Amino acid sequence: MSLYVLRKSFFNNCLKVSKKNELHEGGRWLQMCRSKTSAPKNFCDYESMRRIYNIQVPQRFNFAKDVLEQWETKEKQNGQRSSLPALWWVNDSGLEVRWSFEELGFHSRRLANVLHQVCSLERGDRVFLILPRVPEWWLVNVACLRTGTVLIPGTSQLTARDICHRLQASGAKCVITDETLAPLLDSVSSECPSISTKLLLSHRSMHGWGNLTELMGKVSDDHVCMDTRSDEAMTIFFTSGTTGSPKMTQHSHCSYGLGLTVNGRYWLDLTEQDVFWNTSDTGWAKSAWSSVFAPWIQGACVFVHYMPRFDTSTVLKTLSSYPITTFCTAPTAYRMLVQDDISRFKFRALEHCLCAGEPINPEVMWKWKELTGLDIYEGYGQTETVLIAGTFKGMKIKPGSFGKASPGYDVQVVDEDGSVVPRGQEGDLGIRVKPERPFSLFTEYTGEPERTAECFRGDFYLTGDRGMMDDEGYLWFIGRADDVILSAGYRIGPFEVENALIEHPAVAESAVVSSPDPVRGEVVKAFVVLTADYKSRNHKELIQELQTHVKTVTAPYKYPRKIEFVDHLPKTVSGKIRRVELRKKEWGQQTSKQIWK
Repeated sequence: MSLYVLRKSFFNNCLKVSKKNELHEGGRWLQMCRSKTSAPKNFCDYESMRRIYNIQVPQRFNFAKDVLEQWETKEKQNGQRSSLPALWWVNDSGLEVRWSFEELGFHSRRLANVLHQVCSLERGDRVFLILPRVPEWWLVNVACLRTGTVLIPGTSQLTARDICHRLQASGAKCVITDETLAPLLDSVSSECPSISTKLLLSHRSMHGWGNLTELMGKVSDDHVCMDTRSDEAMTIFFTSGTTGSPKMTQHSHCSYGLGLTVNGRYWLDLTEQDVFWNTSDTGWAKSAWSSVFAPWIQGACVFVHYMPRFDTSTVLKTLSSYPITTFCTAPTAYRMLVQDDISRFKFRALEHCLCAGEPINPEVMWKWKELTGLDIYEGYGQTETVLIAGTFKGMKIKPGSFGKASPGYDVQVVDEDGSVVPRGQEGDLGIRVKPERPFSLFTEYTGEPERTAECFRGDFYLTGDRGMMDDEGYLWFIGRADDVILSAGYRIGPFEVENALIEHPAVAESAVVSSPDPVRGEVVKAFVVLTADYKSRNHKELIQELQTHVKTVTAPYKYPRKIEFVDHLPKTVSGKIRRVELRKKEWGQQTSKQIWK
């Protein structure tokens, strides 16, 4: 991997790099492993967690100064913090990078000086960042915090058209990327006049680009962190919504920098003794959640394994070879992992597993528990929020439910008038914002006041999801508000049907939408991607078999009256299924099923 090897001279001078890590060499990392426990470490139980949660937001706050520099200070005082690194990065070639908080501060201050002194970026200027899971991605995050510049992360999967839209909409002045995506940025830069600086992470020079590594070696490591307001813009994420163009979701220094305490301290239940691995792509808000703010709020070690693509064997080997105590990945990844031969591995350190991003199938939870002895704790949130609800340690896990409301949020199910509905009744999931708006909610959809206003109804911010709350306060996901199917008076959530279908060995993936019907108004239709073993089966017989299967797994009225086999499903860049495209296919040119009615 030339990108890393050819930068080795810089690493050798500035970083702790080794082919083997003394923390696990020869099995010595086993000495670090604690006795496994499912008991919470930072609270007693759910009720006590909500009682003790009380974050006071100061007028001025900066995560780099008020959190990272505090850990750096404790690190310098012997015995004040564990010996684990702040960032522990590995790749498939055996190369490792381990930074303490002191080293993280050293390198990020240099990068901050590059942004301010070399690139002439000022407080509030926007920086567009596209890098894979390389150590410099974390440096850019911290450097932007230090300089008060607004970070706009993007995934490496973006196309030139995607990049152009983001640069034009955001007015970013600086772009940072590697050799892979530089040509795409160059192809659209003439259409993006706001760009004044382009920084490249590379072993060589490229016309029109500043070499990030070389520039960092020429500036001082002395930098004074910007004294930012708590409500000042800190980051912008382009949401990969299922309808319309991506929105610029803006967060402040406190909404993530303080708000994600909920995630780190309570849901992840991290301490300084934990090694935490989150597999999220660096372009998504979940990476900010779980690879930057949440773990470092707790002083935990952020573990990163650079993989060009998700590979189950690599993940399982990594979990068994390193002292990873806490692991968070997407439900889709867990579905892939349980299909592998997990019995080959022993996860001696692993004690807490979590998932987020989409609902997880109860069958996958049961299988993971059977194979590893560990529960999967589900979390529910979105780019606009921190953790909205989740299953927390000490709680009873109800497969199919994503748990109870997080501390700091009053989550309710509301009707079309914004009134709270009775327990057990379906409605829109909302977060109470009146009389007091939670500080951990996004600021706005930048430049789109109408789309921002559409998110609020009465006293609530609406998540855009349908759900219900049971008598014990557990929340249950039904589907996106515009995905719910109304058939012959029955309201059917697509996830329920997809959940049933995935349990059949013929189904690799499925998406369920409404389809017009002259009698029922609309019926359930499933688009199904078949597993390899079933692709040659008689389709007519297989449709009947799947319909019968769904009838036996869930309420009969929910079964898909129509099934179409497809090679793949349309998805957003972040991997979410675009049911809107499938609905358009079923309803012709009508973009809303309400119009047809």
